[in-house]
Amino acid sequence: MPPMTLSATFKSFFESEKSAGIFLIFCTAISLSIANSAISTPYLEFWHANILGLSIEHWVNDGLMAIFFLLIGLELEREVYSGELSNFRDALLPVIAALGGVAVPALIHFALNRGTPTQAGIGIPMATDIAFALGVLAILGSRVPASLKVFLTALAVIDDLVAIVVIAVFYTANLSLIYLSGSLAILAFLICLNRIWRIMSLTPYLLGGAVMWFLMLKSGVHATVAGVLLAFVIPFSSRSEDISSPSHRLEHFLHKPVAFCILPIFALANTGVVIGAGATQELLSNNSLGIIGGLVLGKPLGVTLLCLFAVLIGVTKLPPDLRWKHIFGSGLLAGIGFTMSIFITNLAFADQAGAVNSSKLAILVASLCSGGLGYLWLLLAGRSVGRFGTHE
Repeated sequence: MPPMTLSATFKSFFESEKSAGIFLIFCTAISLSIANSAISTPYLEFWHANILGLSIEHWVNDGLMAIFFLLIGLELEREVYSGELSNFRDALLPVIAALGGVAVPALIHFALNRGTPTQAGIGIPMATDIAFALGVLAILGSRVPASLKVFLTALAVIDDLVAIVVIAVFYTANLSLIYLSGSLAILAFLICLNRIWRIMSLTPYLLGGAVMWFLMLKSGVHATVAGVLLAFVIPFSSRSEDISSPSHRLEHFLHKPVAFCILPIFALANTGVVIGAGATQELLSNNSLGIIGGLVLGKPLGVTLLCLFAVLIGVTKLPPDLRWKHIFGSGLLAGIGFTMSIFITNLAFADQAGAVNSSKLAILVASLCSGGLGYLWLLLAGRSVGRFGTHE
């Protein structure tokens, strides 16, 4: 079989993630620098300023990030209907990889924090930051095969889906069935717009989605879940290059604002980590070790071992241009948790400022280690392949 080639849609998506990852690093560096400077106090107080009953940080994490999750949902929808996840046998490998990359990190954190107040952080090392992980692959360019780019994208999207389920199920407090029922009723109405009445205009879906977001916020379930649910009720065309599909149009429209506005604002609002004299001690706490161990060790081990087991028993197989060194390398890059890990940290330790700060520091250290190790591994193990899958 010839090496995999990538569609124009995927190429565009992949290239956007490269620049987005670089910009995120820049914003994170700025936030860290300011948080540890003479203007640290006013900077941190700014994000906690109250607007319409919520802090600015809260608006970012519950409001703007709902748009990010909408984009994640649209990307997942595309993968399920016409992408890497559309063929059951092809989808099995990244699905199995994602499950291994979720389970092993969670078990490592749980083993170190069982029965303690920081046990709630079990979800922190589960997720993968798509922008950063694909940004590293983009820097590697022709040294990695095309199949690895698709594999890692599918793995990261599934990881994020699992993280969203974890958020909805385990990080929900003070559930209001009335508001939740109202939100689900709006969802049912939007499904009817799509499946029964075949409404192709984006306007009613976006208006309904805004109402669904508000009701979800009031229900106690994290409001960002509304973004994912909305994505799956927006009409989608299975023809991958059909730019008239409402889902395709919205996904294309959201890529740049999410990459260069929403995620950078999230980074500025959430990476203001104060690195004090006790930072080293914080990194040696069970919670920090669980996060670092889960992301740096658990991710590559979980991804590689579960894939190896699945291939050995004949459930699935490797794409023709992938080797086990590539799978292990993708597992290392999957350890870049960043956005989703920080997001879950804010939910897990909502009332524990100290745990939030130390967890974010651990996430930054783990993500830096995973990204660096993944880059070096794939750089050394890479072979000469054309930029989008053709041999040079």
